[in-house]
Amino acid sequence: MPGVWSGDWGVTFGDQCALRGGSVVMKCSYDYPWRDTVTRVDWSRPLVTTGTWRLHPLPSLPSPRDFKYVGNLNHNCSLKINNVKPTDEGKYYFSFVTTSDKWTSKTYAYLFVKELTAVLKPSTLKEGDDFSLTCMSGCPTPTTIVWFKDGQQVWKPRSPVRREDAGSYFCAVLGQETVRSNSVTLNVQYALKSVTLSVSPPGDVVKGSSVTFNCSSDANPPVEPRGYSLYMDGQLISSGQEHTISDLQPRHSGLYHCQAWNNVSWRGDDMMNSTDVHLDVLYGPENISISVDDQQFTEGSSVNLTCSSGANPAADNYSWYKRTDSPSSSSWLQVGWGQVLSLPSVEASHTGLYLCQASNSVGTGNSTDLPLSLKTEDPGSQIHLIIAGVGVIVLGTLVVAHLLYWKKQRTNAAEKRTAFGLKLSGEGLSSSSTEDQLDTVYANINTPSSSRPKNTHYKHYVPSFDEAELIYTTVAIKPRNNSRAPQESLAIIGESEDSVIYSTVVTYR
Repeated sequence: MPGVWSGDWGVTFGDQCALRGGSVVMKCSYDYPWRDTVTRVDWSRPLVTTGTWRLHPLPSLPSPRDFKYVGNLNHNCSLKINNVKPTDEGKYYFSFVTTSDKWTSKTYAYLFVKELTAVLKPSTLKEGDDFSLTCMSGCPTPTTIVWFKDGQQVWKPRSPVRREDAGSYFCAVLGQETVRSNSVTLNVQYALKSVTLSVSPPGDVVKGSSVTFNCSSDANPPVEPRGYSLYMDGQLISSGQEHTISDLQPRHSGLYHCQAWNNVSWRGDDMMNSTDVHLDVLYGPENISISVDDQQFTEGSSVNLTCSSGANPAADNYSWYKRTDSPSSSSWLQVGWGQVLSLPSVEASHTGLYLCQASNSVGTGNSTDLPLSLKTEDPGSQIHLIIAGVGVIVLGTLVVAHLLYWKKQRTNAAEKRTAFGLKLSGEGLSSSSTEDQLDTVYANINTPSSSRPKNTHYKHYVPSFDEAELIYTTVAIKPRNNSRAPQESLAIIGESEDSVIYSTVVTYR
C-alpha cells in the first residue's frame, strides 16, 4: 500500500502474508528532507493499555528476539520477522527521527499469519481405492511444497492407493522445512497378508513344563484378540491371541496352527492360517513292562524276557536286575543289558524276581517286579503214570498166561497129529530115531474164514481156540552130524530137546 507523504516526509509499505513457523520481511521505505540526518528508527504495534490504544515499540514487546530491523538510516525501513506465530498477526507502524523533526506513519502494514494444511480425501481407504492428498496455504504468494511421510521426505503418493502408502504425512515449504502442515494419516485397510504362530519357550519342551502360543498377523484393521483361533491337529482348542498350557503332557504333542480374520476380504476370503508348528513333548520312560510267554518254565528250556516302555525320545538304554536275598538283606543285582534278556537254559538259580530299567535323554524308569519260577511235577500226572504202569503189568501177565495156555493146547494137538500120522502110514514108516529125522520140515495150515480149510499133506483140520483160528508151523532142527538127505514125506518128530516149536496165531474176522 502507498505510504503517507507530507512534503518531503513519508513512509511506504504494504501488507504481508506469512506461514506459521516461517519468516517474512515487511518491506518498507521512507523519505525525509535531504538536508536532515536520520538519528533513530522504530517499528511499533498498537496495544491496549488502560483502555486506550497506544503504540508500543517492538523492543518493548515480550518477544523482541524474533523481530529484526533489516533496513538502514537511509530510506530502507524493512523488518524481518522469524518463526512467525499466530500472535504476530496484526498492524505494524514505522516511525523515525531526524536532526530536525520526527515522523510516524499515518497508516500501517498488516501481517496475515496463515498455516499450511494437508487435506486427505477420503480419510479411510481400502487397498486399490483412489484418493487425493493436497497441501493448502492461505497466502497468495506461490510456494514450492514438499511432502514427508513418517518424518522422511517422499514423493507425493498417487492413486490408486497401495498398502505400502499407509503412514503419516505432512507438507512443508521447500527451503523452509520448519514451516510444515498438520499431519494426516493415510489409513489403508487391507486383508490379511500373513499370520504367524510363535511358541515360547522355543525348542524342546519337557513333560510337566509350560508353553505359550502367540498369534500375530499383518492386516489392517489389525486382527482383534477375538479374531484369533488356535487349532491342534485340526481341532479347535482355544480362541484368543494367546494360549498357555501350564502342565504339558504327551497328549499335547501335535501340529498347531493359528487362524486369523478381519473384516476386509481378499478375493472373497477374510481368513488366513499360519504355518504349522510341531510341538514335541519329551518325557522319560513310563508304563514299563516285561513280557514273557510263560512265567513258569521247565528246567533246561530257554526263556526270553522283553522290556517295553513309552518314552519320547524312545528309550535307548535297558538294564536288567534280579533280586538277591540273603539272611540279613536283599539287593538287586544287574544281570543283563538290552531290550531282551535271554536265558538259553533255565536253571534253578534263574528263578526269582526280575526288574527292567529303561532310560533316555530325559529320565529313567523301572518296571514292576516279574517272578520267574520252574514248573513242579503235577501229583495228578504221577498218579496217572502209576495207574498206567500197573495196567501194563496186568496186561503183560494176561498175555503170558494166555501164551502158556495156548502152548499147552498146541502140544496136545501135536500129539494127536502124530498119532494120526502113524496110523495112516502103518509099518512103512521108518523106525529110525530122532537123529535120522528130516533136517527141517515146514508145515502151514491156513484156515480162512470164507471157506473150509484146504486139503493139507495131513488132511487134518485143527479146530479154533477162543474163537480164533490157529496157524501152526513146526520146525525140526537136526543135530549138527547130518548124514541123511531130506525126505519127501512127513517125518516123525521125536522128543529131542534140540527141537524148537514156532507158532503163529492169526485171527480171521
